[in-house]
Amino acid sequence: MATTFKTLTNNDVTSTRTLLHEAIPITGTIVSGTYAGDGNIKNYSHGMFQSVYDYPFLSSSANHIFDLTAGYSATSALSGAASVLNSKKINIYNQMAQVLVGYDTNGDIQEFDQNGDLTEGNKIQEAVFINFARLLTKDEVKKGSFELKVYTDGTPVTPTTLATISDYGAANAYKINSPAGEYGILYTSSATPNATSGVGLLYYQAGVAILTGSVFIGGFGAPLAVYDTASFDAVLSASFITSSADGLRNRVNNIQFNNTTELNSTIYFCRANHNDFNYSSNPTYMSASKIQVKNNSSDSPVSYITTVGMYSADNELLAVAKLSEPIKKTPETELTLRVRLDY
Repeated sequence: MATTFKTLTNNDVTSTRTLLHEAIPITGTIVSGTYAGDGNIKNYSHGMFQSVYDYPFLSSSANHIFDLTAGYSATSALSGAASVLNSKKINIYNQMAQVLVGYDTNGDIQEFDQNGDLTEGNKIQEAVFINFARLLTKDEVKKGSFELKVYTDGTPVTPTTLATISDYGAANAYKINSPAGEYGILYTSSATPNATSGVGLLYYQAGVAILTGSVFIGGFGAPLAVYDTASFDAVLSASFITSSADGLRNRVNNIQFNNTTELNSTIYFCRANHNDFNYSSNPTYMSASKIQVKNNSSDSPVSYITTVGMYSADNELLAVAKLSEPIKKTPETELTLRVRLDY
């Protein structure tokens, strides 16, 4: 327990913010079902979404990667009593839009907008949703790093056109008019990203990617299934939601992005002036009223700093910082110890 204290002033404290990034690759073999019987793909009895794992999901070492689901707006041409799971598909769309887009001035849920301008422009009324696990995205997806390679033409058995969908230019041109945070427009080309060429949206803090159904041409169902040659609209309206999820999984070639971990730090500069902390309160420092680390009585006092204690205003110990090795302190020396608290 310390017996002397030194007060830190505003000049002794500063704060920093550091963004750490990690590359996340997700290969198409994992997404399409690497294991026999698609053991890393989990479907649920409610049939509203599908989960993808990196190992068979019953394994203790399995990690949840993302969830897949699909839906459409109540104003979509696909909505109707004849559509399979019609109410669930509308509810899925409304749930995602409610969280990611919000409400208009009339209290109605707004639809996803192709170019991010909610006041006008084309709407994304039929979509598939990729909800990435927090394990992968951490605090957010790094802007401008997202890349999805997906087959947009042909059938899942014989795909023909591989498109690279990315948030081109989003590092400097992202949108902020979402209740869920910042988001970018997904384009199929870096050469011509414009107000009408967007094929989806990527919400960075939420970790959700949305693709419009119109980007897919030809068969969309899972390989060798009854919907193998059916269009995206046909699969979305006439089959279960998991069939749409299967169709997307079997078209994915690769997904990669960088995640972001925000590290906030408070740095304390603990200054020991020439006349500070030259004596130790350690009981072994004295023996028979003599300082043990002095050879002669005329020598200057000396101590060795090993630990820095951070105390509250009422002298309650809050944090402890250890030095890598003891530092010698004498009246002839002054020290500044940099203590960083991360959170």
